[in-house]
Amino acid sequence: MPELPEVETVRRGLERLVLRKKIVAAEVRVPRMVSPEPEAFVLTVAGQAIQAIRRRGKYLIFELDECLMISHLRMEGKYLLFEETVPDNKHFHAFFQLDSGETLVYQDVRKFGTLELIAKSDEEAFFVQKKIGPEPTEQDFQLKPFETALLSSQKKIKPYLLEQSLVAGLGNIYVDEVLWAAKVHPERVASTLKKAQIKRLHDETIRILQLGIEKRGSTIRTYRNALGEDGTMQDFLMVYGKTDQPCARCGRTIQKIKVGGRGSHFCPRCQKV
Repeated sequence: MPELPEVETVRRGLERLVLRKKIVAAEVRVPRMVSPEPEAFVLTVAGQAIQAIRRRGKYLIFELDECLMISHLRMEGKYLLFEETVPDNKHFHAFFQLDSGETLVYQDVRKFGTLELIAKSDEEAFFVQKKIGPEPTEQDFQLKPFETALLSSQKKIKPYLLEQSLVAGLGNIYVDEVLWAAKVHPERVASTLKKAQIKRLHDETIRILQLGIEKRGSTIRTYRNALGEDGTMQDFLMVYGKTDQPCARCGRTIQKIKVGGRGSHFCPRCQKV
């Protein structure tokens, strides 16, 4: 958490709240979260306006006047906007004072998130270095390269999908959902998949992530969007978090196992190894 649908929902919320506003001052309280180091970071962003807010996979891209600020929320990151006084909170780590009088705050309980400033010309290289795959859309996520990569790999399918190199944006929740929808066991070795199964994985990845965006993400544990609202995708999940409940497709009890160190939900009848 958050995964692509949650990050896209945050992006849309921030776009409504801070677009075209200028950062007049900034403060960073956890140095390791930013790049370059805090003094250079705050000096660089001061005086720059937020011209656009885009997304690439699970990354938020703040397009400033002269550079990009790339934000990865990791497990617990979120943005809050305060109109007046910002309350004391030990989990508030970065502050952006805006010319509107408001303050945009980055909150992160686990301090895993990152804020990186890069030149606009370095954007493509940045995501190539991160090995981020295509966006999960019909236009960008082509079946043939996906099929070729899977059939030449000895990796288990769930950890491979989580790597982000095949397709951007899948995390633990949505990988479980895609695998269940495609009737593929999370421990299945990629090269053993049939082409029909790969086609289902491809199509269900696009469908489920787009549904997640439509439902404004899954509110599980601490996620809220940038407007402080809950998502509703949790009401449409078919397998994640359903341990010991009947499979919606066949009635067999949903099981949970560890795959690549991640809790993985699946139906033993629908998703055979």
